[in-house]
Amino acid sequence: MTATARKSITEAPLAAVPAKGGGTVVQMARRPHARRTLSGIGRYLLRTVLPPLVVLVALLGIWQALCSGPGATLPPPSQVFTDSYDLIAYPFFDNGSQDIGLAWRVLVSLERVAIGFGLAAVAGVLLGAVVGQSVWAMRGLDPIFQILRTVPPLAWLPLSLAAFQNSNPSAVFVIFITSIWPVIINTAVGVRNIPEDYRNIARVLRLNPLEFFIRIMVPAAAPYIFTGLRIGVGLSWLAIVAAEMLTGGVGIGFFIWDAWNSSRLSDIIVALAYIGVTGFVLDKLVALLGSVVTRGTARN
Repeated sequence: MTATARKSITEAPLAAVPAKGGGTVVQMARRPHARRTLSGIGRYLLRTVLPPLVVLVALLGIWQALCSGPGATLPPPSQVFTDSYDLIAYPFFDNGSQDIGLAWRVLVSLERVAIGFGLAAVAGVLLGAVVGQSVWAMRGLDPIFQILRTVPPLAWLPLSLAAFQNSNPSAVFVIFITSIWPVIINTAVGVRNIPEDYRNIARVLRLNPLEFFIRIMVPAAAPYIFTGLRIGVGLSWLAIVAAEMLTGGVGIGFFIWDAWNSSRLSDIIVALAYIGVTGFVLDKLVALLGSVVTRGTARN
């Protein structure tokens, strides 16, 4: 057998190879070479990592050039790194009271976001299902939802402080009331767009309302639901930072306000970077969960 023939046999998905004692032996294809895998990883990194890295370096260079002059009002990146080195290099230091790293502050804020956004996700899906399923509920509730969702997050803070008499539940309420509207609206749209064939199947199977909600409604509307959840988690992160500036505590929002009162502009810039990265990660986590639940059909 020639070398070309042996190569074609071993690279085929299934190949019949003559045995010494007669008959044939089915031979599976060889695994892809490790070099091909590494090449694929390298191409993926070039496509996803290199472009934003180049843009980031360019922006830092422009920032450095614009803010290095004697009349600049903002610190350049080099000064930010020097002034806030401890915050950048040691995000988890803990010296007690307010002297803690930014990572701990972000975790405190994330705890509030998890509670408020979790409640908003559950309530939003349930209310959205009601609005999408019932014409009368849509006519009665949808105009109210559309009005309330335009109220800025911080406008709810005085009422929540008056109602709860405590900053922590007040911040959680602001997160809840800010992030629930996109969940309700997108869920309602997804429920209204459920194919009529699905509803006919539910009637044939004689599903009760709870079974219809779990087995038909939620899976069919899942792409819309997760679109609303992605919008909601972004709004909740925006709301908590703004609320913490006024309610105090150890969250990342209060740190920014305290740094402003102390004229620590470099610390504010580092905190903004933490906020942006955290928001990006939250969005990608919800998108990944939606992709898994909907098997890639979610509108990412």
